[in-house]
Amino acid sequence: MNIIIHTERLILRKFTEKDAQLIFDLNKDADVIKYTMDPISDIELAKKVLVEVILPQYALYNHGRWAVHLKSDLSFIGWCGLKARPERNEIDLGYRFVKNAWGNGYATEAAFASLNYGFKELNLSRIIGRAMPENIASIKVLEKCGMHYICDEIVDNHPARTFEAINPKNYK
Repeated sequence: MNIIIHTERLILRKFTEKDAQLIFDLNKDADVIKYTMDPISDIELAKKVLVEVILPQYALYNHGRWAVHLKSDLSFIGWCGLKARPERNEIDLGYRFVKNAWGNGYATEAAFASLNYGFKELNLSRIIGRAMPENIASIKVLEKCGMHYICDEIVDNHPARTFEAINPKNYK
């Protein structure tokens, strides 16, 4: 297990090509993808997402979306992490968790740890987070992590409420 981050209750690790079933199972719950608009319809698409989207980020940028496991029993509960969006000249914080993990503070814990990693380990200057305006729970996670609302916009043909966090080292 290639662990990137430990928190009080969580382990964030790099995905591997063997994790396609985890991605597929997470995304087959309609409630989990209600606000993301990116269903993964079969295991082959899950493999393609891993190989073409998730895994290359690790090599290219030294960060990415990481598998999240509970420390207590190592069960997979979702993913969280940073994604380079070169077409938008930004780094994006994202997360997605299985429904039975909702309401336990795991998303906030993982998102906050990912922000800290981005600022302290990677020395990023700015990280963006987005949620659909109706996704109140996700917006609350961004706010609890100290991200600040900057605007509503259309991103990838979907409405988004956009937040940002600035590396504290960049303040004078």
